[in-house]
Amino acid sequence: MDDIIKTIRISSAGMRVQGTRLRVISQNIANADSLPQRPGDDPYRRKLVTFRNELDKSVGVETVHVNRLHKDMSDFGKKYDPSHPAADKDGYVETPNVNTMIEMMDMREAQRSYEANLNLIKSSKTMLNSVIDVLRSN
Repeated sequence: MDDIIKTIRISSAGMRVQGTRLRVISQNIANADSLPQRPGDDPYRRKLVTFRNELDKSVGVETVHVNRLHKDMSDFGKKYDPSHPAADKDGYVETPNVNTMIEMMDMREAQRSYEANLNLIKSSKTMLNSVIDVLRSN
């Protein structure tokens, strides 16, 4: 029964970090078209999530946690729009470094990981209930 509880703890930690990852991806997608308002301002910069393992002393297993949220320092794109207030002298406006196709793939991966952890918790709960039923019948 102890192993089942450990499994639930590990899976719930996985669900928490994937939930955070999904929120960050949603922010990135929502701001994919956010342009600067003035020349010299930066557009929205993509955010990333990194993970770390951490010992859960209460059950004696390592679980995953968010290590940090940080900005993707890759180059911004450029779009020709000389009428935009943030256009440079050549008529280009910097655009966010968000590629919605990559975000959608990352979202699908995070969603699948979240669902896998949820299914593991459901299976563990079923096994735990079966153990309790056996113990009650004796």
